[in-house]
Amino acid sequence: MSVFATRVLRLTTGTSETVTDLTGECERYLRETAGGGDGLLNIFVPHATAGIAVIETGAGSDDDLLAALHMLLPADDRWQHRHGSPGHGRDHVLPALVPPHATLPVVAGHLELGTWQSVCLVDTNKDNAERQVRLSFLG
Repeated sequence: MSVFATRVLRLTTGTSETVTDLTGECERYLRETAGGGDGLLNIFVPHATAGIAVIETGAGSDDDLLAALHMLLPADDRWQHRHGSPGHGRDHVLPALVPPHATLPVVAGHLELGTWQSVCLVDTNKDNAERQVRLSFLG
């Protein structure tokens, strides 16, 4: 028997660029929905200016990611998309580099992540502090 369940998380990311660890929220969701089973967890951000990354956090990698995005996507006036804060056009290019989704294995009701991996929301858009993240489990 396959199981499908979904939930929307609502987050406030603030007015600065952020990498927000969602791993704990994902694990809580799976405890409530996976029933200790195996399957897939899909994480999706329905926003044109945010993405999902699976990276190490807490050791500087999250800051390194934001620094790398600044080098690749400078917040200046080069972008065709010009509404919002200066350089906001780069936020609309972000999902091409940090996709708005990830699908991860679930084994025995838990995310099957590597030792240092975390599931993170990457949000460089300082103009939109309210975000949604959809978690969907297919068992």
